[in-house]
Amino acid sequence: MGRRWRDGPGTLAVHGAGGVVEVPVEVAASYRARTRGLLGRDTVDGAMLLTPAGSVHTFRMRFPLDVAYLDRHLTVIAVRTMVPGRLGLPRPRSRHVLEAAAGAMAGWGVAVGVRVSVSPAAPEGSAS
Repeated sequence: MGRRWRDGPGTLAVHGAGGVVEVPVEVAASYRARTRGLLGRDTVDGAMLLTPAGSVHTFRMRFPLDVAYLDRHLTVIAVRTMVPGRLGLPRPRSRHVLEAAAGAMAGWGVAVGVRVSVSPAAPEGSAS
């Protein structure tokens, strides 16, 4: 698809059967941001998108996570809940991983086959 991802805040739109749900998202596209991820945090406001990524781990995490594996078109191919101290198996076709606090994704309608989209946050000082 050729999209150039950048680290920073944005909005995740979940396009489910019940309509569109928008959630704050933090994009981690650089090696440094992906490596740091949610380590050292007690919670996450919204979600974190790791890109590119095909698998994740929860070593040194402080809370359980919902993990959604996305293909190159941002369609969900698997959703798992992971407790701290686990290693997720790599998923074939996975290009991005979406992480959120355990239980959050079900409330947003994230399930296998659902498509999501990500919009970067508007720069501060810009007209809305």
